[in-house]
Amino acid sequence: MSEFCASVWLLHLAATLFMTGLIWFVQVVHYPLLGRVGPNDVPGYERAHTRLAAWVVGPPMLAELTTGVLLLWVRPAAVSSLQAWTGVVLLAVICCSTQFLQVPCHAQLSRAFDPAVQRRLVQTNWVRTVAWSLRGLLVLWMLWNVIT
Repeated sequence: MSEFCASVWLLHLAATLFMTGLIWFVQVVHYPLLGRVGPNDVPGYERAHTRLAAWVVGPPMLAELTTGVLLLWVRPAAVSSLQAWTGVVLLAVICCSTQFLQVPCHAQLSRAFDPAVQRRLVQTNWVRTVAWSLRGLLVLWMLWNVIT
């Protein structure tokens, strides 16, 4: 395996596992607690959340997306094309869910608290939680194939 291929693979593995753990924290702790902030404080809290979260999730999401696509062409021999494509499809699900389900909820909550929107944020975030969990299992399966 070339040094470039190994670097792509290791960065992908790290970014995916980081995001898998982070999405579970967001799903189980962070988004549900948003309902306890207080209706008058939610818009400011939400704007701060969006601004600060971008610094935490942006780099690993970009790394995961970039390396996931790169793995379609540059991957360890033990990683199949099907595994790489499955990973990219799951990334597409995550990106679409983020753009079309979670971002609109965050935008609404940054203007005014609405309990229905907060519940929708928690409920629709299960799409990303499941997709990232499947991606986490997928990269662990890939890792198993690489090391055995």
